[in-house]
This record gives sequence, structure tokens and C-alpha cells, in this order.
Amino acid sequence: MKILIVDDEQLGRERLMQLVEKIGSPYTVVAQAASGAEAVEMCTALEIDLVLMDIRMPGINGLEAAARIMRNDPPPAVIFVTAYEEHALEAFDRNAVDYLLKPVRKERLELALGRAQALSRVQIQALDELKGNTTAYVYSSFRGGVLRIPADEVYFFRAEQKYVIARHRDGEALLEESLKTLEQQMGESFLRIHRNALAAKGWLSGLEKRPDGHFQVYFRDIDDRLEVSRRHLPEVRRWLKGG
Repeated sequence: MKILIVDDEQLGRERLMQLVEKIGSPYTVVAQAASGAEAVEMCTALEIDLVLMDIRMPGINGLEAAARIMRNDPPPAVIFVTAYEEHALEAFDRNAVDYLLKPVRKERLELALGRAQALSRVQIQALDELKGNTTAYVYSSFRGGVLRIPADEVYFFRAEQKYVIARHRDGEALLEESLKTLEQQMGESFLRIHRNALAAKGWLSGLEKRPDGHFQVYFRDIDDRLEVSRRHLPEVRRWLKGG
């Protein structure tokens, strides 16, 4: 996650940079700015995921700079870092991810950075659209960052409790989307085989009957088996015969 630190005081910038370095991957400070105007310019010129922004600065203050930065498409996430509490409500009116009071503690900063990860996922999707990327992806929070998985490398999606598991070429990943949402997003690439599972048509290899009378599908390249419900069994058979 590429971070821009904005503070008119050098000691303030250095302090935040040291804290980010202690927290470590996936957070990296890629630039610093000493004013709001400079911050706006850097967010236009560089690929910035997150801005750690002081509020009280000469010229364009942090609130105004954030308002201008938010016009970017997609905009970076913004966390305000200030010694003054009175701007808190206005800061959140600027769609800030968080509001930190100086002196900032490492644990508090780490929590704020984690909150910003939810936005970075949206930013990645927006960047793909802006770049005209036609490849479909699914996104998973991973070690404090975001893992982007090509949909054509996913064998199946399986719902378990509050999450959906994506079984892909390199293992498994937890997704926040519902199975219904994924079914709508993936179009005709996945086949509903059970109320809790979608199987990738391109990876389906066959259908087999278990000793208990239930049916399950199997896939190319992996040993996983998934149960097929009676309701969806006819459609699975039709697809396999047609394929």
C-alpha cells in the first residue's frame, strides 16, 4: 500500500515514516509533502493508495487538500493526523477513513491502516476499469493487503458461515462477497451446483455417484470434490454432456 505523508513540520513527517516502517509490509511510504498544495500535486502525479494528512498547514489546509484529492478517479484513502480534536466531524465529512491525534501511537496507526485496506480493494477494481482491463478478478484481504485472483484461475466458490471460500490455482482465499453476488458477477462462467457452491464450467471434469447415493463433481488438476444437490443435478448433467 503506497502512502503519502503530508505535514508542514519535518519532525512530524519523520515520526510517521518511522511508525510506518515499524509496522512494515504491505505499507510503504513512497513520498512526503510539506503542504496541502504539494499533496494535491503528488496525488495527481503518483499512484498513491493512502494519504496521512495533517490538518493545520499554511496555505491550503489538510481539509481543503483532501477535498481536492477526493476528485481524483479513483481517489486515495485519507487518514487525518492532527494535534487538534475540533476538526474531527469535518474530517469525516471529507470521507476520511480515520482521524488520529498526535502523538500517534504505533498500535493506533496500525488499526487505521487496516481500515484503509477495505478502500484499497475498491480502488484496485476502479483502476482495472480505468485501464480497460477486461479480465475478471475476485479480491481477498490477505496479510493486511489485497489479493487479486483472476476468475479464470478459480475452480469453485463455496459458502461457509459468514464467508465464501474461493478455491483457486494457488490455494484458498476468503471473500467478502455473497455467493449470490459472485454468481451475478461471474455471468455464464460458473454453474450453480448447490445452494452453497458455484463451480467453474471450464474446470469441471466429471460427475460421480457416492455410495450413499449422493452425487459430486470433480475438477481438472485438483482432488477436491463438491456435492451436487438434487435440484441442480439435471443442469450439471446437461452441462457435462454438452461440454
